[in-house]
Amino acid sequence: MTTHDEAALRAWSNLRELVLGGNERRKEVVEALGMSFFRIKALRRVAKGPIALCDLADELLTDRPYTTLVVDDLTQRGLVQRTANPADRRSKIVTVTEAGREAAQRAESILCAPPPALLALPEEELAELERISARLVGTSAPTPLSPPGE
Repeated sequence: MTTHDEAALRAWSNLRELVLGGNERRKEVVEALGMSFFRIKALRRVAKGPIALCDLADELLTDRPYTTLVVDDLTQRGLVQRTANPADRRSKIVTVTEAGREAAQRAESILCAPPPALLALPEEELAELERISARLVGTSAPTPLSPPGE
């Protein structure tokens, strides 16, 4: 293994630890919303716009019967509603309710909150990290962030 490869391995290990280690927000969002992370993931997807139940299952990479159970639970919680698909009576469309939109926005704000170690970086280091991370994900310039829901 070359020195370059070793450095890349260490950098990747540090990034994984930053994102998945002590800064994992899943537990926090699960406790805040009182439901499983998978349900929160489904709600966040539905909050982006109406979706057919079968398409939701495909996007969530799960089977349709399980997706139906998840949507049933979200419906009982008043977070989504299911209606007949006008294009196909056998299909259902899932849409978010106002309470569901608020819950999804709350989840987004928890999940998007930078960890304290990142916030503690000096401004010049944070700017360099932003530049490097933008390059790693294929964007040329920092993208202005807007609060969830805007």
